[in-house]
Amino acid sequence: MLSTIYSALSGMLGFSKGLDVISNNIANLNTPGYKGSELAFRDLFYRYSVEGGTPDGLRSQVGYGLDTKGTRTSFREGELRDTGNPLDVAIDGNGFLILKRDVQQQSLYGTTGGSGTEQVYTRAGQLDFGQDGVLMDKVSGGHAMVFQNGSMQEMSINSLRTNPPQATTEIHITGNLSAGSTTTDLTGVTVIDQAGRSHTLSFHFTVDPADSTHWHIDGKDENNQQVLTGGEIRFQANGSPATGANTVSFDFAPGSLPATTITLGIGDPGSFSGVTNLSGPAQSQLQVQSQNGVAAGSLTKATFDENGALQLTYSNGKTVSGPSLALAWFDDLQSLRLTANSLFVNDTGQVPTIGTASQGVMGRIVAGRVELSNVELTGQFTDLIILQRGYQASSQVVSVANEMIQQLLDIGQKR
Repeated sequence: MLSTIYSALSGMLGFSKGLDVISNNIANLNTPGYKGSELAFRDLFYRYSVEGGTPDGLRSQVGYGLDTKGTRTSFREGELRDTGNPLDVAIDGNGFLILKRDVQQQSLYGTTGGSGTEQVYTRAGQLDFGQDGVLMDKVSGGHAMVFQNGSMQEMSINSLRTNPPQATTEIHITGNLSAGSTTTDLTGVTVIDQAGRSHTLSFHFTVDPADSTHWHIDGKDENNQQVLTGGEIRFQANGSPATGANTVSFDFAPGSLPATTITLGIGDPGSFSGVTNLSGPAQSQLQVQSQNGVAAGSLTKATFDENGALQLTYSNGKTVSGPSLALAWFDDLQSLRLTANSLFVNDTGQVPTIGTASQGVMGRIVAGRVELSNVELTGQFTDLIILQRGYQASSQVVSVANEMIQQLLDIGQKR
């Protein structure tokens, strides 16, 4: 009879622990990156005996209730939700973000008194640049690891907040220098010097009186200082630029800056997509097609592409690729220990596979989203009802066994 009570009490204790797990799952229903857990039950040892004393007799097997083996984590991917923060990342695949944090951060109730750092792993990619410029997880404060210069390390945005200027070295123009006109001007040509400052140039085109396919070019800056003298371009009989005479180069050195060689191009020989030399009543007309100078720019947006590479957009229109997020994968996910802030610790000595997004099973990065908890509320309520009924049934067994013991004691008292 006492074994009956013991078995029933073990059931009540097990169902109580199961309720703890379910309540934690439900509490973290909206926690990004949270992975739901379930309690693993196992039956306890058995008492054996052979009835009848014959070789083919029935074996009496009476168990001693249940025990909890531990919790099993579900690593099923949760729903991805838009956040509006371009630095938030979700992993559409099996990889984990790698964070480096202070070991003093590992206790929910205070510091451990230790020192140093440790690597932890998460699916909750709520990233941002901290006050020190280091890419970090906003929730735990851990620093996100990236691959940069061939090694895995932390990264800082400080040196990337501005994009350096690029001096103009090429100007491409289009239009038509009419065979019937003698001069034309191209004004308002913006170029960038080596310091990132913009300047406005103008060019004067004059036809060679002896040959309408030959044109001379002079140029001045906004201060009316000569920057180009005696430049010459030529055209073929069909009106397209001539080979070897379709560009003019000059040195541009405003103020005390070093000179930059700028090449003015009118298009490829035989092509009609640049400047042409066609006859007709129309006047000559020229315009700038492009110039490759860029002023200095400040950072306006930072996000990640699907390969986990940081994409930096600047006010000058430039987009620069930065380092890539480092991801990890484990063969035995159940060996990971869950800690606060949806972080996992690898404290069993398992060697993870390290790489970047789009490699193997790592998956791709989805920027501007976070992975929600993978807890299904319907399933949790179903399990909750089962545990409640199991607990009630076990308590009923205890009550019945107690009544039977009391009846036995009453018999002894009557005698």
